[in-house]
Amino acid sequence: MTDILIVDDERDIRELIADILKDEGFQTRLAADSDEAVAALNEQEPALMVLDIWLKDSRMDGIDILKQVKHNNPEVPVIIISGHGNIEIAVAAIKQGAYDFIEKPFNIDQLMVVINRAMEASRLRRENNSLKRGEPRLTEMIGHSAAFKRLRDNLDKVAKSNGRVMLAGEPGAGKELAARYIHAHSPRESAPFVTVSCAGIEPERMEEVLFGRESPERGIEPGLLEQAHGGVIYFDEVGDMPLGTQPKILRVLTEQQFTRAGGSDKVRVDLRVISSTNRDLPAEIAAGRFRQELYDRLNVVPVVVPPLSERREDIGPLAQHFIEQFNKTQGLIGRELPDDTIAALQAMRWPGNIRQLRNVIERVLILAEESGPIKPSELEPQGATPDNSDALSLGPQVTAMALREAREMFEREYLLAQINRFGGNISRTAQFVGMERSALHRKLKSLGVVGGMRAEEEAMTGK
Repeated sequence: MTDILIVDDERDIRELIADILKDEGFQTRLAADSDEAVAALNEQEPALMVLDIWLKDSRMDGIDILKQVKHNNPEVPVIIISGHGNIEIAVAAIKQGAYDFIEKPFNIDQLMVVINRAMEASRLRRENNSLKRGEPRLTEMIGHSAAFKRLRDNLDKVAKSNGRVMLAGEPGAGKELAARYIHAHSPRESAPFVTVSCAGIEPERMEEVLFGRESPERGIEPGLLEQAHGGVIYFDEVGDMPLGTQPKILRVLTEQQFTRAGGSDKVRVDLRVISSTNRDLPAEIAAGRFRQELYDRLNVVPVVVPPLSERREDIGPLAQHFIEQFNKTQGLIGRELPDDTIAALQAMRWPGNIRQLRNVIERVLILAEESGPIKPSELEPQGATPDNSDALSLGPQVTAMALREAREMFEREYLLAQINRFGGNISRTAQFVGMERSALHRKLKSLGVVGGMRAEEEAMTGK
């Protein structure tokens, strides 16, 4: 939400604030007195409220409106402004639940800093409340491919320890799910799991979000590190952490304590740290964008989360899981997933990995015109126009070949695609393509295809 309600009896002031916020990409609504403010609140809850404490010719003043907002709309942060400000008024407003207090004439930059802080704090509070309410977070891992089994075995091993884990892998491959799996199977499972979105938090706000802050007016506001005490702190895409914050996090990892912004007391924390990255951190270190010392502290137990291209056998079970999940959570029709559709999914490229697969399944279910089995044709992106339905497109390179060469090229690419589809399992590939295993092995050898074969299959065929 980006809707901000501005309540001020001075037209010039409320329009000035509205113009500033619109330039920053926010939507605004205006109210001149308490009746208009209450009506606007009842019509739609705003993301934030900027409220003048003195409202001329109004049934309620700012403090009265603030009390009503905190009673009826407790999640809405309220920023109080006043041209008659003093410390007593500021303290009274903060005690009644205001996020902050700004005195007129205000500095535009100061106003935007406070508004952005309030919006970020509101977002984090909503996320924290959703966790406290026990809203389901997926920790179940699905698959049976060799790559998946190796990953799960590694996660089971590290879950028993308290060591720091660095999860590496492509975007969408399931790094956060792997982190949650570690937490759910560790001795800290009943303690908090707190995510730090290193790419999603503004760099200038990172330290306040992590360490919290103290002030005479607002008291203590715990940061994410303090909220994760006793549990797990997960640095999502740690390669995006601001360079200036990195030595302070390194100090926390070393000393297990820190100081809040504006405070002087040391805060001790007991944390297990899991981090993830899709970047080449050694290259980032060489370029001066990541600290070697922090990398060494975080990378105690490196675990690679494989991309979906190495887990093609898992695409069917994952797609079926998403169908069932969308049926339960969104009421979408639980359609069947036939073998030819699974084969089509396994043959597709997945640069977005599991996240992309989930999006494709959701799109197919939402746009479904019937409740029958999902057809391979439904997997095409909306607006795509395949040429001549089932016809193969032959480029100049292919048409210039002799029939024997073209046939060998097709067989090589087709068999490689099937081997990759079945995770290198020659027996399952042979069964699908309708060949004896020994015949398939000879065909692969004649075509020069050996990279996709498992070592045990090579041994069994006596190579």
